[in-house]
Amino acid sequence: MTVKELKRFFKEHLVPSRLYHVGRKSRPGRICLSMNEGGSYDVYFSEKKDKIGLMSFATENEACQKMMDEVCKVMESLYGVTWRGLA
Repeated sequence: MTVKELKRFFKEHLVPSRLYHVGRKSRPGRICLSMNEGGSYDVYFSEKKDKIGLMSFATENEACQKMMDEVCKVMESLYGVTWRGLA
């Protein structure tokens, strides 16, 4: 999965943009996916300037899958929405 595919999936499944951010800079209060200069990817929850639960991945696919898993957990917790069998 690519970042482009991940964003399309979130849009198609009506994931509120206030829950996530994909890009170089983090956004407070969101699950973030960012690409490092070395080509690795980070997935984390941004709290002010802190990166809570920071996970690093060597590939875009691994990072996108993890971000999808984390956003899925939030969607289920907040809205009772599950994507079982879709992702």
